[in-house]
Amino acid sequence: MSTPEFLDLPPGVRRTDLSLSYGPVAALRALPTSGGTELSPAVLVHGFTGSKEDFIALLQSLAQAGREVVAIDLPGTYRSPGLETLTPPPGVRLPDYRLSSLGEVVSEVLDQVGDGGPVHLVGHSFGGLVSREAALVDRSPLGSLTLMCSGPGAMSGAAATRTRNLIAAVSMNPTSERLRELWDELFEAEAHRRSNRPEIVDFLRDRLLSSSAVGLLRMAEDLLGARDRVDELAEVDIPKLVLYGENDDAWPTSEQDDMAARLGARRLVIPGAGHSPNVEAPETTSSALTAFWNETESVGRR
Repeated sequence: MSTPEFLDLPPGVRRTDLSLSYGPVAALRALPTSGGTELSPAVLVHGFTGSKEDFIALLQSLAQAGREVVAIDLPGTYRSPGLETLTPPPGVRLPDYRLSSLGEVVSEVLDQVGDGGPVHLVGHSFGGLVSREAALVDRSPLGSLTLMCSGPGAMSGAAATRTRNLIAAVSMNPTSERLRELWDELFEAEAHRRSNRPEIVDFLRDRLLSSSAVGLLRMAEDLLGARDRVDELAEVDIPKLVLYGENDDAWPTSEQDDMAARLGARRLVIPGAGHSPNVEAPETTSSALTAFWNETESVGRR
């Protein structure tokens, strides 16, 4: 449960919806408060039980470098409507919350944000697995791919145990009513441990209860069942960055180091951060992403 420190949108950041082929996706769109957007845009994809608000602390500083930055809610998450509530246009197939399907959604977002040009893609945790799928779709040109606190395949360890427990708690009754029960039984206490600010706790409750129970269940299943596709991704000829907090406790850092080596990717460790450097060390994370993106664009112009 990635937990933002604040919810007020910084200058230059606004709430919007992206109209995709099957329906809308909620987003936060950041633009520079002064100057233009001459640099390639970026798209940020949140992790399991997260949302676009996980990136609030990054958006303004990333955009100020001179680029548009868009953070989305994956389908069925927070302000993006659940797929079971949508009726797509004739001939359009709805996504199904599975990794490959969500990758297609992100690929369509990339195409819209980039307007045919290259886009920098960042995936946090489960969002890294989704972003990997989008990179393998090979529909829209990517400027770069950053896997933030993500891994080569299925999650393991204590984080995997928590996810299995969630699957067990939801699978027999994947409904909004069951999510309300889980908030009272489990998530409310966790939310209070993460933040002593009432507005943040209220946000975490609203985010959980606004999300699709079926979507959470399917994403949790894929988080535990994702296969290793690193060798396939290594064949995609784009700059890659593996970034994680030094105290990350989701995928073992040794696995992330090995993934970076197999990808031929740059590896960057954020000091003092855990599984959410975007929240825990936003200035360092923003600087690292901007430097990486600027370097890739500079090389591309030579």
